[in-house]
Amino acid sequence: MDRVAILGTGLIGASLGIALRARGHRVDAWDPDPDARRGAEAVGAADRLWDHPDDAVGAADLVVLAGPVQAIVETVARIETSALVTDVAGVKGPVMAAVRPGLRFVGGHPMAGRETAGPAGASGSLFRGATWVLTPGEGPDGDLETMTRLVEGIGAVPRVMDAATHDAVVAAVSHLPQLLASILVDTAASRPAALELAAGGFRDLTRVALSDPGWWAELLVANRREVAAAADELIGTLRSLTEMIHGADVAGVAAALGSARAIRASLRAPVAAVGVVLEDEPGEIARVGHALERSGVDLRDLQLRHATHGGGGVLTLSVRAEELDRLRDALRAEGFKLLGSAV
Repeated sequence: MDRVAILGTGLIGASLGIALRARGHRVDAWDPDPDARRGAEAVGAADRLWDHPDDAVGAADLVVLAGPVQAIVETVARIETSALVTDVAGVKGPVMAAVRPGLRFVGGHPMAGRETAGPAGASGSLFRGATWVLTPGEGPDGDLETMTRLVEGIGAVPRVMDAATHDAVVAAVSHLPQLLASILVDTAASRPAALELAAGGFRDLTRVALSDPGWWAELLVANRREVAAAADELIGTLRSLTEMIHGADVAGVAAALGSARAIRASLRAPVAAVGVVLEDEPGEIARVGHALERSGVDLRDLQLRHATHGGGGVLTLSVRAEELDRLRDALRAEGFKLLGSAV
């Protein structure tokens, strides 16, 4: 896979281009939007940006379809190339069903992204540690092995999954949360002054509501059967819980919340976290960086909760449990006030 063609230079396509170039691949890219092409060039997503998709494909060993879902469906049905072809669509059923007979194709879906769209937010590290679903097509077994190595090479974790299973799963963990985030924002906005009280928890729950609505609308419709099934299940569960609340069934409500809490806790990595109180002053993040450098810990995650009306916030740093004391000591040496830690 020395030469890769990427058709679509939005956030995912541009990030993939950066990551592949860092691994020594030559990347040729194209996007129908001239602004997206210029943006991809600015962030170093390709060795060359082309004005026509056929020129980008050229003598490519691998072609990556990184456009909207419908554009990918249309392309896999007609593309003429002997190269291996893959995609990054968030729904796999319609894509796999449209693949032209004889095309070497392995479906793909990186479970990574941001609420910002376009190449300006692209990063070669976007896929590190992220699951990358691979859905085998009708081509040689070696094509799946090739994609597995390529995905691992940019730091992602490959997971082989058939299209039907993938679409049912992402409906629950990706598509339904997108719908819920939008509904939560609209529900809160219908109540006077509610958004003025929205704190970190609400912002965390609704972050994805900032995503591109046009892109998401197309994806949700493409996976409509599974999204509708997941939504119906949610509505039934919510109705049951609401009936318990109406009936003042404290024990029943607590049991439901407790069950969800236990499942959510099982998703956490074996790390310890410490909250760092940040003042509304310049240089606070730089001092955190100095403490991290001094401690030499392996930073596994970070989350910043801004104060709603300015005035600093709380930065939560997660590290290996055995490194927590070393990090706390370094942060205290920098003069930070710390909140409690949790494993």
